[in-house]
Amino acid sequence: MTVTLTIADPEGMARFGAVLAAQLGAGDTVLLTGELGAGKTTLTRGLGAALGVRGTVTSPTFVLARTHPRPEGPPLVHVDAYRLRDAAELDDLDLDFAGSIVVVEWGAGLLEHLVDEWLAITIERPVGATTIDDPDEDAVEPRTVTVSGVGARWADLGWLHAAGD
Repeated sequence: MTVTLTIADPEGMARFGAVLAAQLGAGDTVLLTGELGAGKTTLTRGLGAALGVRGTVTSPTFVLARTHPRPEGPPLVHVDAYRLRDAAELDDLDLDFAGSIVVVEWGAGLLEHLVDEWLAITIERPVGATTIDDPDEDAVEPRTVTVSGVGARWADLGWLHAAGD
C-alpha cells in the first residue's frame, strides 16, 4: 500500500512527524529519502518532539548516528547514511534495530539488507523550491510525501489519511 500526501510547510511536516510517532515502537524502522532541504530532518524533529526525546534532534551528518533517549520507551536513533558506501558500513554502526525506533536518511539500497520491515517515506520538493529547513524563508513550497510500507507490519497505512495538510 502506498499513500501520497501534500505537506504545506515546516509546521505541517512536524505535525506529520507527530502522527508518525503515534504509530512507532521498538523495532520500527523508517527510511527517509529526499534531496537536501526536502524536509527529512524537519520530519524527524517533529517525530522526536512527539516522542518526548531528550535533546534537540539535528542532522547527524557528521556523526552518522545520534541516539536520543526518552524518559520512557525506546530511544530514537537518527542515522544519516549519506557517507556510507554499503550495507556493511551501516551494519558496522551496531544500531539496536530491535530495541529502538530507527530513522535512516539516505539509506536506500543499504537498509534493505539489515531489516525485513520498514516504512519508506520519500519527500519531494518542486525543482528550485526553497529548503524546508531554512526558517528565514517566507515562501516554502508544499512537499509531496509518498509513504509505503515494506513487510506485514506496514501493510495497513490507513492511519495516514488524516496526516496531510
